[in-house]
Amino acid sequence: MRTFAKILFGVVFVALLACSVQTTSAENIPIKGLFVTPGQVELVTTEGTNYQIYLQTIIRNADGQLVNVTESTANGAYVPHMLSDHVFDKLMNEKEIITIDGIDYEKGQWRFSPSLEQRFIGLYPIFSEISINFVSGPEDDTTKMHGEKKDFSIWKIHYCGDWDGFGFSCLPVFQVLVPNMTLEPTDTIEQQWTILREVGHSFEESAETGTWHQLAPSINRP
Repeated sequence: MRTFAKILFGVVFVALLACSVQTTSAENIPIKGLFVTPGQVELVTTEGTNYQIYLQTIIRNADGQLVNVTESTANGAYVPHMLSDHVFDKLMNEKEIITIDGIDYEKGQWRFSPSLEQRFIGLYPIFSEISINFVSGPEDDTTKMHGEKKDFSIWKIHYCGDWDGFGFSCLPVFQVLVPNMTLEPTDTIEQQWTILREVGHSFEESAETGTWHQLAPSINRP
């Protein structure tokens, strides 16, 4: 594995340092059928699938005063691949079984407060095979990051790995649209992701096409 690398996301440099304490790795994820093109993955909406994605955001100003609370109401999107199951099973905490309209779901949650640098470049890793350190870019860009408001209408959960044959890439495993919100550089945002997966859900690779598809859940719907 590379011991040091530096890449450019937008206008902010990101330093990547090898990390030996991670308990999982992109090497455990089969990449067949994952990439549409190098660095790009297919995304499908949650409508009519076994996944549901919800996001609550709480925004506070520099003084800690509450500015806004928003909950997503639109359908989310995710990668139709075993990678989504891996993130849900291994990296989501606070698991429990809930029942909605007679259907059992596993519920996983993830709490996250993206930093100013992460918000500026749109990178929100739940996991990275290599530790990511943000380094200021050109002076003008640093001034812009700390001095200008920024609008947001989509939030993502990234999984960053060194993918065999594709190099290091951060993939948006889950994402959701939200009403447009404007954040000051000094604002903070707290996110609570809630992801539901129907009990019995799983992915299987097609022997004919090499793509991944959902298997029918093992439970009977009412």
